[in-house]
Amino acid sequence: MSATTLTARAVLLDMDGTLVNSDAVVERVWRRWAARHALDPAHVLSVIHGRQGHLSMALLLPERPVEENLAENASMLAEESSDVDGVMAVPGAPALLEALVGAPHALVTSADDTLARVRMGAAGLPLPPLLITAELVSASKPDPEGFLKAAARLGVDPGECLVLEDSEAGILAGLSAGMRVLGVGPRAAAFGPTHHTPDLAGITVEYAPGGSISLTLADAP
Repeated sequence: MSATTLTARAVLLDMDGTLVNSDAVVERVWRRWAARHALDPAHVLSVIHGRQGHLSMALLLPERPVEENLAENASMLAEESSDVDGVMAVPGAPALLEALVGAPHALVTSADDTLARVRMGAAGLPLPPLLITAELVSASKPDPEGFLKAAARLGVDPGECLVLEDSEAGILAGLSAGMRVLGVGPRAAAFGPTHHTPDLAGITVEYAPGGSISLTLADAP
């Protein structure tokens, strides 16, 4: 097998679908929401990944006032935070986060701080030293604000950051920030990431003089 090595000075990690498999709870909560609003659940699930809930609601119910979306999103976040059944780490996530200890890296998620901590904890994953959550941005993915804010706080040029993402909104956000994007998981490949991997298993991390980080992933034969 050949291998691909990606070099960066900082690694910016999405949570849901990238580090944490939370699809079971996300689908439960949003299927109930779709039923309440008489919407096709398959269409709803095709929209929500990677975005803050209130933005998904705005796309799905375009005539509804913003205030109603924000209020219902707060209730949905509480509902999601209380349900961790089926939440687990993506294969390879524990080893990757352990290997990144001491290197510049951040969690950049559309979840709020409470939900991020709950889900990472339920998956048995340590929190990166920097968290950029929903409360810290004015615009949700696919806007690049979260990734740009993480790069600025880490003191790294956006072009020297590597983003790990699974969703269309997240991949677009990373690319719009001028960053390379490693798409993670089966749904990521369709959205044009710079590189792709089926999961995080087998990724090795090395540090080079000058502070660069090298991630090597095995390619298919």
